[in-house]
Amino acid sequence: MGVTGPPGPVMDRDEVDRALARLGAEHEAIETSLLALQDHAGRRLLEGAELTGVTKERWESADASITLLWAYFDAYSDALHSARGIRSRRRWSSREDLVELTELLRGESVTVAGSATATANAPTLHGNSGKLSERFSLVTLVERMNELYATSLDMVVAADAVWSALPARIDLLSAELQRTRRLAHSVGVRPGEHPSGDDLERITRTLTSLREQVISDPLAFWQPAPGSSAPGGGRPDTTAYDREARALEDVRREIDAVLTVRQDAEARLVKLRDVLSRADRTLAEARLARGEVLAKIAATEVPVVSGPPTALQEQLATAAEYRRHAQWHRLSPLLESLEQKAEDELLRARESLTAVTAPLAIRAELRGRLDAYKAKVARHGLAEDPFLIERYDAARRMLWSAPCDLRVAEQAVLRYQHAVAELLGAPRVPQSGPEDRRGESS
Repeated sequence: MGVTGPPGPVMDRDEVDRALARLGAEHEAIETSLLALQDHAGRRLLEGAELTGVTKERWESADASITLLWAYFDAYSDALHSARGIRSRRRWSSREDLVELTELLRGESVTVAGSATATANAPTLHGNSGKLSERFSLVTLVERMNELYATSLDMVVAADAVWSALPARIDLLSAELQRTRRLAHSVGVRPGEHPSGDDLERITRTLTSLREQVISDPLAFWQPAPGSSAPGGGRPDTTAYDREARALEDVRREIDAVLTVRQDAEARLVKLRDVLSRADRTLAEARLARGEVLAKIAATEVPVVSGPPTALQEQLATAAEYRRHAQWHRLSPLLESLEQKAEDELLRARESLTAVTAPLAIRAELRGRLDAYKAKVARHGLAEDPFLIERYDAARRMLWSAPCDLRVAEQAVLRYQHAVAELLGAPRVPQSGPEDRRGESS
């Protein structure tokens, strides 16, 4: 919609003709805009919908504005028709005709009668809604129509944008929700029995309520664009929809996890039994090793070895029971917990075996070191040295006797190393106890 030229002195014939041409083009543009608004899908939907909230309030105002727009347009058309009639009286308009045309085209010559129906909710130019009629110049009338048209179109376009975007997306999400619910029920995920079943019920209620709200009050889900003055500037607010879409995706992932459990439950149970069996065998080995250590190693603190984890075996039996009864939603979290606990139990058993057999490992290391030094002595031709033979035999007796005192045996090995080092001219081997002299006996 355009705006006519500024008012001025009495117009001449050429000015009148140019003004009428502009007004004619403007009239056609205004009529096209109003017909487009009248036929707009959003306006037709608003007209037939049961509205609530902010949309109801704004539509009452917009509907009255549209009614008033047509009243203004009719008055504008009448004024244009009258001006054209005066101009067509004669080819060369008289002074009186030009004065009359100037008043009609530039003065406040257009009167628009008000009515309760047309103006009850529509704002007037200066807020004087109580007037029974208003007078406008054609310029002011066009400005007024532009204002009413912009606010009405903004409301219609916003509502139509929300209705075009959200209900369809909600329906698609609801269809996906129904598929997910059927799949959830097939694996035992039901309300009251599994958190995801409760989530599905909540999402269902929320989407149903959300769709009702969007249909009845679309403008409650509209975010105007900051600083935009164009009609319909903004976008639908999908915050609530997006939140439920994410919640449904979380549930789908949980259902997928349950489905995965159903597909590989037997393999995971077999693996669990194997891990726990290995843990039991390792603990049994640790208990046997502890008895051996207590019999063969003296003056040593040997850790106590615990028994097999009966609680895990009970939980494993429960998991097998869930599988037999197809209670996949219960089996899924139990398997995840058991797998971690079984690995922890196997690690604990291995650590227990390592701790129990540590004295035997130390004895084995001392034996290996003693034999290594004996071989070194032999390579240097000192195998028959009486002093070295004496030190070697003393250390060997201690290491191969039962029970073996590791502390004393280690000192004997160090004495033998020390004697070998002295004979070979090598640096002395550090000892944990006082140094022995060559003449000392074993």
